[in-house]
Amino acid sequence: MIALRTLGFSVLWVLATSASASSFVATTDTLGGALMGTSDAMSDASSSLRDDKIVLAARSDAASFIASQGAIRGVRLEAALQHIRQQAPDLAADDEQLAQAILSR
Repeated sequence: MIALRTLGFSVLWVLATSASASSFVATTDTLGGALMGTSDAMSDASSSLRDDKIVLAARSDAASFIASQGAIRGVRLEAALQHIRQQAPDLAADDEQLAQAILSR
């Protein structure tokens, strides 16, 4: 009887660990794919606007925006965000991601 319980416990344990492992892999794959998409968008935005005077002028406003968690929105940052969205209308980055891209230059 004890051997049967031990065997049953072992089988359940193996099934539980394999299910959680596959769930973990699926979750990390999903998160990794989302981060790669964001990273690619940020890279595209920052490389295409490398020498843009409007974007360069917005660096201090972008720093204030990031530091204040979005509470401070300077005029130069607003102009740069509008300019970036006009230059790359298919870019799916939010204001914080674009501000970080401006700072990362």
